[in-house]
Amino acid sequence: MRWVLALLGTILIAGVVIVAAAGAWAWRALNTPAPLTPAGAVVFVPQGEPFRAVAVRLRRAGVVHHPWLLTAWARYRGLDRTVRSGVYRFTRPLSPIGVLEALQSRSDDARLITIPEGRTAEQIAALLEEQGYGGRDVFRCVMEDGRLLQEFALPATGVEGYLFPDTYSFSPMAEPDDIVRAMLVRFRQESAALAARRTAMGLSEVDMVTLASVIEKETGQPDERKLIAGVFHNRLRLGMPLQSDPTVLYGRVDSRGPITRADLNAPGLYNTYMHRGLPVGPIANPGRAALEAAIDPLPTKALYFVSRNDGSHEFSDTLEEHNRAVRQYQRKKE
Repeated sequence: MRWVLALLGTILIAGVVIVAAAGAWAWRALNTPAPLTPAGAVVFVPQGEPFRAVAVRLRRAGVVHHPWLLTAWARYRGLDRTVRSGVYRFTRPLSPIGVLEALQSRSDDARLITIPEGRTAEQIAALLEEQGYGGRDVFRCVMEDGRLLQEFALPATGVEGYLFPDTYSFSPMAEPDDIVRAMLVRFRQESAALAARRTAMGLSEVDMVTLASVIEKETGQPDERKLIAGVFHNRLRLGMPLQSDPTVLYGRVDSRGPITRADLNAPGLYNTYMHRGLPVGPIANPGRAALEAAIDPLPTKALYFVSRNDGSHEFSDTLEEHNRAVRQYQRKKE
């Protein structure tokens, strides 16, 4: 019995020694700077990127040696969610703790750019080109990268609908791939927050985004989004076509100009006059309010709405009422 107790004591002491040694090594590593090349290092941190991915970027740039240790320390201190996006220049060696402190302040050369709700992927690419982040053709290539679609579990229709509208902080040196990823990461965060309510409504993520994109394009009035959503849910439930003009425009080569009778009769997959149900994919990139409207519609008996030509809409329960409203507001428009 004594030898058993002695063995247990030895094991316990050995365990304490090992833990103490590991702790001492970790503390020394956290306070020891990694040697930098004379040129230093530049690290871009996209908005919304998980800290473990940031730590990997730092290792690749030679700023830290052990990304897992930095990640563990950041989580222990509760600092993994307070890192600011932007470009960070490291001109001298810093310890991992010093690097973490540097990441808590916004980089000097980061610029804010706002992606408005309801823009298409093509329009976002053009906006980013205008802001000097690269040619729209480069952004198109990134957006069409099959590996990116697979990584973010996006449908075959592509990134349309999943480039989350928001204000971002990007460096002028930001790569198009990092910019697109930041918007997709932001979407994934918002979608996760809405998942329970979406599931309760019986909608898939694709259905939610597609419906939200149509709602986003139909009105610029915040107080109308949920009412328009209610109309669309009613029509979907009854098997009626959505008959949404923006879906016709999305399927047209030139989206400018008035909709013609030929447009309404065109057999394009996005034409909700010709095809019942939702279009095959999103027609724009909706914001949070439109996504919420899609899964939380306002209860209504309305089945129709028409523009009042002032940004708002007239809603009707019956086709007869709708036809009267159309005649009224069409005359005003003329």
